[in-house]
Amino acid sequence: MPTFMDVDQRALWSGWLTRTVLPAWSGVGFDRGRRLYHERLTFSGEPLVLPASRLMVQARQISTFCRAALDGLHDASAQALACLEEVERLYRHRDGQAGWIFSVAPDGSPVGTQRDLYAHAFILFAYGWAYRVSGNPDFLAVARQTVVELHQIFAAEHGGFLDEVSLTAPGVTGAVRHQNPHMHLLEAFLVLFEVSGDSFYLDEATALVRLALERLIQPGAGVLPEEFGADWRPVAASGENRVEPGHLFEWSWLLGDYLRLNSGAQDSGAIRQAADGLFAFGMRHGVRSDVQGAAVRDVIADDGRSLENATRIWPQTELCRLLICRNESPEILRGLTEHFFATFIPDSTRAVWIDRFDASGRASVADVPASSLYHIYGAAREFC
Repeated sequence: MPTFMDVDQRALWSGWLTRTVLPAWSGVGFDRGRRLYHERLTFSGEPLVLPASRLMVQARQISTFCRAALDGLHDASAQALACLEEVERLYRHRDGQAGWIFSVAPDGSPVGTQRDLYAHAFILFAYGWAYRVSGNPDFLAVARQTVVELHQIFAAEHGGFLDEVSLTAPGVTGAVRHQNPHMHLLEAFLVLFEVSGDSFYLDEATALVRLALERLIQPGAGVLPEEFGADWRPVAASGENRVEPGHLFEWSWLLGDYLRLNSGAQDSGAIRQAADGLFAFGMRHGVRSDVQGAAVRDVIADDGRSLENATRIWPQTELCRLLICRNESPEILRGLTEHFFATFIPDSTRAVWIDRFDASGRASVADVPASSLYHIYGAAREFC
């Protein structure tokens, strides 16, 4: 644990996470009748039943509670594994075709049958952590087959993958490609390699790192736009592309994790330089100091200009995690913690958060999304 992290910060984060958040989201946040996690809670902590439950949210919750058990912070792993069993039944090959459907209704019937790369990345992530906590080889078998099917479904020209595919309307795909699902796919492959030791996953991760270096990260600028055309050219002219600082920090962390797991990487110098460049650009242009403490901006342009003054909870957690792992900027970390608990967590005795604020500083959400817990846990565990 970094020496610069003060006792008060650790106590605040770890106490809220272990005594409040994890018990609540594995308690009222889990529908025992359906064996699925709730997508949202009200601000009073009651579950909301939505028309559809997304695969991505289930996978994020499963992975979070497997990790919490492994970290010795809260053991609801049996529940998470039971959920994974149900998720596999409801979402995998549900329409008789390869891959996983996007969402199901409260009665378990399919709602969205499209194949979504982002959702596939997270179910792979969940299987990695489920294997680590259980040792069940069936989980690795499903993960391996899912990767095979992922290539069959999403393979695209010019490298990488398509964002979304409709198996009922073959050939119909979006014109814009996004970096974000590729980032989370890299995250999943790294976990699967770490827990299995299977070089198959390291090879998959290496291909995505190469894509990032050669196509996604813009040369010289140390910046990574959100949206690209089919040929991996940014969709807009230089200076007009959307960049999310939170994703710069996530990519920087993941590139560092890749080097941790593959220290003999042939292009380790270029990877380290890219990780440092993303961090530096995000810190220089993506962190606000005109607030109580410090806060990460939601969106900037690829020339560093601020495009929106709206803020979301997840980018704050990504910078916290990265600063701890890099062991630097203690004053920024303290500022982020101060702003996080003063703004996004107005009552640290409750397991709810305000996910988003608009440009005027008003809360712009009506409830509490479960999907944020994945980000919160990733940062908070570093304080424990």
